Amino acid sequence: MMMDFLLQTDREILQFFNGSDSLFIDGLASTLTMILTWIPLYVSLFWIVMRNNENMRQILLVVMACALCFLLSDGLADGIMKPVVARLRPCQDPSMKMYIDTVEGFCPTDYSFFSGHASNTFSIAIFFAMLVRQRTFTIFMVVWSLTNCWTRLYLGVHYPSDIIIGLLWGSIVGFCVYLFYLRFYQFVGTKSKFVSTHYTTTGYALVDLNIVYTVMVLTFIYSIIRSVIIAI
Repeated sequence: MMMDFLLQTDREILQFFNGSDSLFIDGLASTLTMILTWIPLYVSLFWIVMRNNENMRQILLVVMACALCFLLSDGLADGIMKPVVARLRPCQDPSMKMYIDTVEGFCPTDYSFFSGHASNTFSIAIFFAMLVRQRTFTIFMVVWSLTNCWTRLYLGVHYPSDIIIGLLWGSIVGFCVYLFYLRFYQFVGTKSKFVSTHYTTTGYALVDLNIVYTVMVLTFIYSIIRSVIIAI
């Protein structure tokens, strides 16, 4: 009985977020869900790592940590959980697809549980939030991850429970990878803390973080413009 209630609630929440009659929002969700859209953000994150680490070993350690985030979050989602649980995506489920709005027939053929978009983006968001330790930066990173989660619901390719579990697993991965990073940082870096209005406590220049904010805002502006063109 409780499981039936949870499944029904899952479907009802999905239907609240899924689709609309707006071609503009359709285009916005489609644009924001694409990996290519966020490549400039990944480049800007790499840039601040390059700018704010003392040597190549420190930089490589951060890069390895990010790769580990993707490996663990996506590996469990796509490599293990999806084929084991074999939950059909809402847009494929015979009991749901008639109620689901899709955008230009977009409906991946793999399974739904749990969301790789949610786990991947949130693991990176959590890792970088702990790496940089700056409130505005953390908010931007979390908003970026949640935006990706919203697109998956809007497009009807994931249930809310897929997203929630993805976020939970992503947070665990991001936190554990950061502990891994700290463990090895002692061999490649210094233990000094920064006490300055120009730097975070972990040594990241606040002026450099503006690049990430700018890139993210410009990405949203690009997505809006592209969506307007699509809707015309």
